[in-house]
Amino acid sequence: MDFTPTPSQTVGPYLHLGLTDARSISRVAGDGAKGERVWLTFRVLDGEGVPVPDAMIEVWQADSEGNYPHQDSSADGASFRGFGRLATAEDGSCTFETIRPGCVRGPAETVQAPHINVSILGRGILKRLSTRVYFAGEPVNAADPVLALVPENRRATLLARPGPARTGNWVFDVRLRGEDETVFFDV
Repeated sequence: MDFTPTPSQTVGPYLHLGLTDARSISRVAGDGAKGERVWLTFRVLDGEGVPVPDAMIEVWQADSEGNYPHQDSSADGASFRGFGRLATAEDGSCTFETIRPGCVRGPAETVQAPHINVSILGRGILKRLSTRVYFAGEPVNAADPVLALVPENRRATLLARPGPARTGNWVFDVRLRGEDETVFFDV
């Protein structure tokens, strides 16, 4: 028997056709968006720490007041998209320009710390991987109900750290497997 995956069983080399290039969105927030401007650089790494050059990252986030774009209360209108999509480069990285999201109010008056929702797609990934990016040093992280579900010794895999490139630059490593594998959520 031959157990070689067929194109219907894997994302394969066709992922980028129709999903990136002309449809790439690196600016999640335009110049008119209120809030602290940040650049979030993702680095996608395999189980050996080797960069993954053909992954795709999608981000979805609230504005600086904690409102998602579909909500009528978002004051920034067209200057805040709330969504981005980029393919990774040869070094496994891609960078989004956005604003730091605000705290999001949840059910029963819960408050979620500033975070960005992330989907990772790529060759060999049969179902999108979902995770969140939180900002290291954010005081509200300690009270976030979703972050509290993650074992304490694994929470660091969900934290973006300040990057050396410029003020406002954050770096988030997505480790697909192995030691320090990023926590992925079953959504």
